[in-house]
Amino acid sequence: MHRILSRGVALAMVLTPLAPVSAQTQMELNVKAGNAFTKADKRLNDIYQKLMAKISSSGQASLRDVEKIWIQFRDQECAFETLATVDGSIHPMVLLECKTRLTDQRIKDLEAQLNCEEGDLSCGGQ
Repeated sequence: MHRILSRGVALAMVLTPLAPVSAQTQMELNVKAGNAFTKADKRLNDIYQKLMAKISSSGQASLRDVEKIWIQFRDQECAFETLATVDGSIHPMVLLECKTRLTDQRIKDLEAQLNCEEGDLSCGGQ
């Protein structure tokens, strides 16, 4: 029995370096969350630019105003949702995860507008 257990431990020790490396410290987790948010934010900006190029000038003005308000909403919503972690080392990660989640939802909303078919009355700024 001891020999079987020893072989299992030895095998686990050999295979551990082959396992995918993931973030281990809070700082690494914070950086990972920051990278995810940066990626989502870039995608949002790309879709926003495509939509701006597609819609009317009055639609562009409206979208600019809405986007400014949406950014304020996102930031205030995430500040509220993360109040419990404000003084902790986990706070940057939790805050960025919230911003990423809301940004991902905004991407879906803008993509729906970008891919809106002519005649669809839910299309803004067409």
